[in-house]
Amino acid sequence: MSHATHANAALTPRARLRIARLIIEEGWPIPRAAERYDVSWRTAKKWADRYRAEGPAGMNDRSSRPRSHPNRTPAPVVRKIVHLRWKQRLGPVEIGDRLNMPASTVHAVLVRCRINRLTHIDRATGEPIRRYEHQKPGDLIHVDVKKLGKVPDGGGWRFVGRQQGERNRSATMARTGAPRSKHRGPVIGTCYLHTVIDDHSRVAYVEAHDDETKETATEVLKNAVAWFAERGVTVQRVLSDNGSCYKSHLWRDTCKDLGITPKKTRPYRPQTNGKIERFHRTLAEGWAFKKFYNSESARLAALPAWIHQYNHHRPHSAIKKAPPITRLNNLAGHHT
Repeated sequence: MSHATHANAALTPRARLRIARLIIEEGWPIPRAAERYDVSWRTAKKWADRYRAEGPAGMNDRSSRPRSHPNRTPAPVVRKIVHLRWKQRLGPVEIGDRLNMPASTVHAVLVRCRINRLTHIDRATGEPIRRYEHQKPGDLIHVDVKKLGKVPDGGGWRFVGRQQGERNRSATMARTGAPRSKHRGPVIGTCYLHTVIDDHSRVAYVEAHDDETKETATEVLKNAVAWFAERGVTVQRVLSDNGSCYKSHLWRDTCKDLGITPKKTRPYRPQTNGKIERFHRTLAEGWAFKKFYNSESARLAALPAWIHQYNHHRPHSAIKKAPPITRLNNLAGHHT
């Protein structure tokens, strides 16, 4: 197989073979063959010698990489550089100063180890980002609660401005009898979105409630498990944070009754439940704050259609731009 010729080559591999055969097989003098192909006699001799030694395979370009690297940074120093990058997220200048070596050398090591960009490293721990995905739908579902301030009648401040937003909140508070907060002024309440994400498919299930009690959380879990079961998915495990509703005996007993193993994230580590955290961001950008709603009921009325769009039509970047529902296929043998 022929290799690509480097940019400054005077001859292609095919032309090199022709000039070499003229000299070796047909007995042409080197100066005459060089003149025929408009190259120096040294170039003509080089390809003739290589053809004599290696045959046609010798006509391809060779790598310019040196066979040995006597000045390469020693492995123990590389480990120190990587350690400082991972654990303290220092840049090449700071690492070079600590190890008494040029910043350019440190940067070269970071590039070679593919940690020259901090986006490759978890912000909280300094460790390389580990991405995982369970093998089939139902192996693990993520649950969490997203809190949103309710939309006052007439619209919220994001779309109507601060002054009008405050007036709308006050009017809605007067209508609903909501209490007035000492620090935040008129408060019309919080919408608690209980969200469930299937780890493998990213299919989402969402219910809006007025609280995040253990009773509500367990009822949502039952409904979600039944919803997935209707689509051929049997839930095996559920991952939640350490919120009070998920640490309750009722949650534990409900999981046991459903035949589900409850799992908890590491405390103060929302990255452990990263898939649902990312879904909440998409939910806020794509539905909650995407457009003007003149009331909370109008926003909630738009939620089912958005969830359907997300599950059935929206391309998901983490699953090769396919809609999540296309992965919700538990036919026999499909995931084995």
